[in-house]
This record gives sequence, structure tokens and C-alpha cells, in this order.
Amino acid sequence: MLRGRSFVLLAFLCLVPSVAAQSGDFLVEHPQVRDAVTLLDLWIQEQMAYQQIPGLAVGIVYDQEMIWSKGYGVSDLESQTPATPATLFRLGSISKLFTASAILQLRDEGKLRLDDPIAQHLAWFKLQSSFEEAPEITIWHLLTHTAGLPREGAFPYWTTHEFPTREEVIAAVSTQPAIFPPAKTYKYSNLGMALLGEIIAAVSGETYADYIQKHIIDPLGMTHSTVIPSEDVRRQMATAYMRRQPDGSREVMEYYETKGMAPAANIVSSVDDLARFAALHLRAAPESGDGEVLKASTLYEMQRPHWVYSNWSGGRGLGFGISRRSDKTLVSHGGWIGGNRTHLLLVPADKLAIIAMVNADDGIPYQFSYQALDLVGEAIAASTAQPPSERQVDPAWERYLGLYTDPWGWEHQVMILDEGLVLYSHNYPPEDDAAEGLTRLEPVEGDTFEMSDGEMLVFELDGEGRVVRIQRRYEYLYPVPR
Repeated sequence: MLRGRSFVLLAFLCLVPSVAAQSGDFLVEHPQVRDAVTLLDLWIQEQMAYQQIPGLAVGIVYDQEMIWSKGYGVSDLESQTPATPATLFRLGSISKLFTASAILQLRDEGKLRLDDPIAQHLAWFKLQSSFEEAPEITIWHLLTHTAGLPREGAFPYWTTHEFPTREEVIAAVSTQPAIFPPAKTYKYSNLGMALLGEIIAAVSGETYADYIQKHIIDPLGMTHSTVIPSEDVRRQMATAYMRRQPDGSREVMEYYETKGMAPAANIVSSVDDLARFAALHLRAAPESGDGEVLKASTLYEMQRPHWVYSNWSGGRGLGFGISRRSDKTLVSHGGWIGGNRTHLLLVPADKLAIIAMVNADDGIPYQFSYQALDLVGEAIAASTAQPPSERQVDPAWERYLGLYTDPWGWEHQVMILDEGLVLYSHNYPPEDDAAEGLTRLEPVEGDTFEMSDGEMLVFELDGEGRVVRIQRRYEYLYPVPR
């Protein structure tokens, strides 16, 4: 008998759209990668059901190809429109990567230098400062968030969602104090990105929005992305939701325009489109050649450390954050704005990028991107280093596959992974690591298998060869009708 949470999971499984096929299907069909995607997919479904996140879109790019992408849940709770890799989300602070890319593009064209003082391009720029011997703030300081600027412009826009115009930001800058002298410490600043947007406009002679659209978004073929969405585009965007209340309800977060702060947060895109931007930034290797937007050497320059945090936990590139995880160097940026949370994760050495977008303030996109890295990223590395396993799957195992439950609603999935039979146990809350839920089953005799812990699991069959129950140690699990 299914109870409580079981109904939630089964209902959710019925809503999940199929995997979006891409031109990298050949890699996904490698047994190790295919199994990793299967496990990731199951784990994401489990997390979505438990956390009750409205919608999620995920994509994995390898060696310039989108090898796998999928949408989970819905882009709108009322209409139950499925979320897909084409669903539009607000990128939030991932917009800063477009701003940084534009600055480097202009630098490569000889129109500015990274060590140029801000005032050289913005004559009106002046902060109140008590740091008399401090050097001038440069473009490099803004790109690395080491300018010592206030985090925000002098307006309560995160409280009111009424953002200042460019002119208002410009007028207010001279009233704001410097918090630190330049190059003293890392201090994240949306104001600094707004200033970079003004430099782009001043140097190029185009508005910030027009420049990004014409020189980055359009050349990359990001056909559904934009800096300032029209009314029509807004209607196509995922509905943005505030955090879930104790009674399970969610309020809609209405769209707000960031105006003068747009270079820090305003771009709208999708997993499908952002994959093209991610692919650009995976061309940093010299053998990749120069791209249509940025040179390979410039891409590498953006991704290498320019500033190390005082605790040595990571650092900053030009626009990007840089960190280490296990033995890998990760280059990334997250975003969060008005019911949209996003994460772009690059592993340049592995030619790998992962994108995750959710339409809820309490969604955690990097939870999904890091799990995709651990599962699929490792599988890709293994698949390119060794041939597929020659282990054979017993056709008789097909009868065992499916979802099982005990009388109290705890669920277990019998699957074939890595050419072997496994039991995946759904936990509440779900495991942080998908692999923690796996128990490998080694054949002993007939329908008896030995579990990873050395104890036995037996599939009990009826006269027609169908499983009627599983005996696991001394307890029983029962099949859920398909």
C-alpha cells in the first residue's frame, strides 16, 4: 500500500518530460555515461519531488556538444506547462559574464586597457574616499571585484524592486563612499558591474543592451536570449516563484526591470541558449583556435586566477569565480534574481560545462550541477579513457525491474546500471550524493542475490514469473503496479 510521500513521487514521475535528444547522443550511449545519466535523472526526480521545486532545466555540454539536457517539473504551476531546456529564465548574475566578455572583446580591439582608470572612460566617476594614498580604480579591479566599491548603488531596489535609471546611478555614485582601497580585498559589487556596462557604452558608442545583443548574443546564435525582454518574451518566461510557505503555497514574483543595474543581472536565456555561451568559454585551449566572439587566449585569461581569496579557498578570474573541487579546477558563476536561480559550471580541462536553472527562490541550482559533475563528468572521463565493459546483462533480470515499496511508503527502484543489477533506495530527505542510495546485487543462484553488505535479497515470483515481493534480509518489499 502506498502512502503519503509515495503518492507525491509517483505523481511527479508521471509529469517528467522525456530526455531532449542532442547531437552528442553517441557519447550518452556509452554504457558508463548512459548509466550515470540514468542515475542522475532518477536522483533529480527524487530531489524535485521532495523539495517541491516548481521547475528545473539542466544541460551538459561536452567538447562543444550539448550531450544531454532535460526539463523537470513545470514552468508554471497554474497551467502545468512542462519545464524544458528551451524554457526562458532570468540569469541574474550570470549576466556579469556577458558584461566581462564584452569588456575583453573591446580590449582585444584596442579600445581600452584593463589597467585603465575608470575615470579615463567615465569622466563623472568619483567616489567619496578617505584612502588618500590609494591607487585609482581600474577596469581590472571591477572585473575581479577588488575595487573596494559598495556592493550596490545608493538605492533600496532589493527592497522595493524599483531600480534606478542609468542617469540616477551616475548621479548617485559621487555620494557613495569607498569601502576599501583598491586591491585590498575581494568585495563583490553589483555597482562595479553597472560601471563596466557604462564603460562598454562609452567606448563602443552603443547602448549596453545593444552591444551585448549585437556582439555576443547574436553571433553565438542565442536566438531566444535578450538583455531587456519585451512583453512577448516575458510571457514566454518561466513563472518566478517565491520560497515555499509552511502550508506549501508559493507566491508569484512579478517581473521587475533592473534598468541602470542591468549589466549585473538582467539577461534572459535558456539552457539551450546558454549552452552556446558555455561552449564558447570551453574554447580556451590553444588548439581550439580563435572563436567568432573572443580569442582562445582571451578566454583562458578570463578563466585563470587573477586574485586569490585571503583564505586560499579559491579566487577570481575576469568575471568568473575559480575554485577547486577534488582534483579539478572549476570556473563558475551563479545567479539569483526574483524567483529565478541559475548556475553555470565549467571544467575547462575536461571540456565540460553544466547548466542548471530553477524558477523558485528556494531552489538550489548548484546542487544539481555539482551532482551532474560528480556522476556524468566522471563517467565521461572514464569512457574516454577505457573501452566499455564486456560484462553481459542476464535477460532474465528484466522481470525484476521496477518500483517497490514497503507498507509505510518507503520506495526502492530495481535497475540495471554498469551492466549489473542494483537497488536504488529513495530516502527522505534524499541523499546528497546519488550513489549513496545504490546497493549492488550480485547473482548467487536463481532469484537470489547478495547485497553489497553481504546479506541476501530474494525475488519471489508467481507461477507466471512475475515478482510478487522481494525479501530483503528479514523484511519485504512489494511491487508498485506499472
